[in-house]
Amino acid sequence: MFKKILIANRGEIACRVIKSARKMGIKTVAVYSDADRNALHVQMADEAVHIGPPPAAQSYIVIDKIMDAIRSTGAEAVHPGYGFLSENMNFAAALEREGVVFVGPPSPAIEAMGDKITSKKIAMEAGVSTVPGYMGLIADADEAVQISQKVGYPVMIKASAGGGGKGMRIAWNDAEAREGFQSSKNEAAASFGDDRIFIEKFVTQPRHIEIQVLADKHGNCVYLHERECSIQRRNQKVIEEAPSPFLDEATRKAMGEQACALAKAVGYTSAGTVEFIVDGNRNFYFLEMNTRLQVEHPVTELITGVDLVEQMIRVANGEPLPFRQEDLKINGWAMESRLYAEDPYRNFLPSIGRLTRYRPPVEGPTATGIVRNDTGVYEGGEISMYYDPMIAKLCTWGPTRADAIQEMRLALDTFEVEGIGHNLPFCSTVMDHPRFTSGNITTAFIAEEFPDGFQGAVLDAVTLRRVAAAAAAMNRVAEIRRTRISGTLDNHTRRVGDDWVVTLQGESHSLTIHADHDGSTVTFADGQTLRVESDWTPGQPLARLTVGGDPLVIKTAKIPMGFRMRLRGADLKVHVQTPRQRELAGLMLEKAPPDTSKYLLCPMPGLVVKIAVSEGDEVQEGQALATVEAMKMENILKAERKGVVKKIKASAGASLKVDDVIMEFE
Repeated sequence: MFKKILIANRGEIACRVIKSARKMGIKTVAVYSDADRNALHVQMADEAVHIGPPPAAQSYIVIDKIMDAIRSTGAEAVHPGYGFLSENMNFAAALEREGVVFVGPPSPAIEAMGDKITSKKIAMEAGVSTVPGYMGLIADADEAVQISQKVGYPVMIKASAGGGGKGMRIAWNDAEAREGFQSSKNEAAASFGDDRIFIEKFVTQPRHIEIQVLADKHGNCVYLHERECSIQRRNQKVIEEAPSPFLDEATRKAMGEQACALAKAVGYTSAGTVEFIVDGNRNFYFLEMNTRLQVEHPVTELITGVDLVEQMIRVANGEPLPFRQEDLKINGWAMESRLYAEDPYRNFLPSIGRLTRYRPPVEGPTATGIVRNDTGVYEGGEISMYYDPMIAKLCTWGPTRADAIQEMRLALDTFEVEGIGHNLPFCSTVMDHPRFTSGNITTAFIAEEFPDGFQGAVLDAVTLRRVAAAAAAMNRVAEIRRTRISGTLDNHTRRVGDDWVVTLQGESHSLTIHADHDGSTVTFADGQTLRVESDWTPGQPLARLTVGGDPLVIKTAKIPMGFRMRLRGADLKVHVQTPRQRELAGLMLEKAPPDTSKYLLCPMPGLVVKIAVSEGDEVQEGQALATVEAMKMENILKAERKGVVKKIKASAGASLKVDDVIMEFE
């Protein structure tokens, strides 16, 4: 077995590989850019080598720099993680020439399957069902429009060397095809150093289901069942689960066998994923093969008990697979929520900054399941604008799908993240959405269910009552503390009352609270009672309670006359007042927000790539105004209404903060 492995990656996947290597008694080498000098993967590894400036094109994807790090540390093998050089055949070939083992497939398999155009052709020749499209190289935007018209709208414009949603656009007409071609080409060049683009038919109402395969160097190949990855935004996965709630056993077997046949056809070894789109009749079509470890591999590990990273290392070491296809059973259900540094209230735009608080839920067995969190950050660390916005993968396991969802609900409510925008509220909302819980999902789920963007969850009446009862009980604890530390009046004078009005989500609940040594009994005006028990003390940002006999976890902070409470995707201002205070509060006027309608504001921290208009130009609704790049993604900012550009206040190359003014309109 190898004595030392270098990990040619960063973030949570580098940390993930280190954990398996450590378990196997293998020393690890991390590489890092200037931006990652204090990163978690650098701290975890046995050794670390600096490889250059923050941009990946000057550090993580520079083959010569990685090779120098290998030589200086004497690493015998390299695990590429995902992204960066993981599917770069030139990197794999360079390692082979150096006599260093690549923990992944051989370079010919990467060349055959890693390139989406080539892999489509091979799949078609092998008799694999594929999506209609144009697999040749596309010269320019005009040709892209002609091909799109021939294939038939809608079409998917994709980077040949792409992955992780980078370099992908859906076009519904000629204008979008022209615009999408150029943006995809730019993103592909920046992220992969390869700007080749291809076009295929976009199958409406599809489900994204992928098969995990594992092959050794002795001719053995197995599939570890499927993962459902249909909850996506901007073609990037947000929620994954294993198995799929849609497949039957016959379809699962057919897809698995087809995936293995394709892998064998190209001499594939190591872990890989064959992605399919599946229509409503369970017809499946080959999408692409990812010749690497997938981001969502933990859900497969949770339902099979197989450590995929360990098996990749053992396969690279020449060992045969220790199991056969019939040994791989599905045990229970697993969910994964990707924690992204992005603001769901701003259309999921990237967010950067310092993690002033980062407290994941405790990993390991729970009373009814398992919690796992794969992460690459820590409290006090900084989220950079240079890399992918995903900072953790929260996974849960349960005996059934409903159990895994319930475990995820509690884990998401327990996860504390402050200092940056993040998508935990959105993930919580998905877990409670009736369409998701029923399993009736497609890749259009987010667009269809949140057409106007995400504005936070609206809690149902039952949950609101539980929160109101919790707030009343917590307020009583806080009031008693204030009474005891006052020292100016006797406790008799400062007696905490029993009657309160709790206002939240536009509703007011009159209630009475009676406390004893074990908790509080809250009685509402209509006679309903809820028992509240908790060891929460004022100042704690996380309140764990039992309300009405069921657990309730709330992220909480003090505000005047109440609390800010966050749970199940909702962000609530909860006011707890005496009846007289509530009466007077109803007479107060609310301050109107400032009018910013005459400005184009930067919606995220990022770099201005292009200003598409000039001062004095008349612009139409939907017209492109500027392009801002953040976290490897180009974002085209468009006019919300007709107007005239009065003044442009930013230029290409400028680095902007959130809400910086880009231009002003008359």
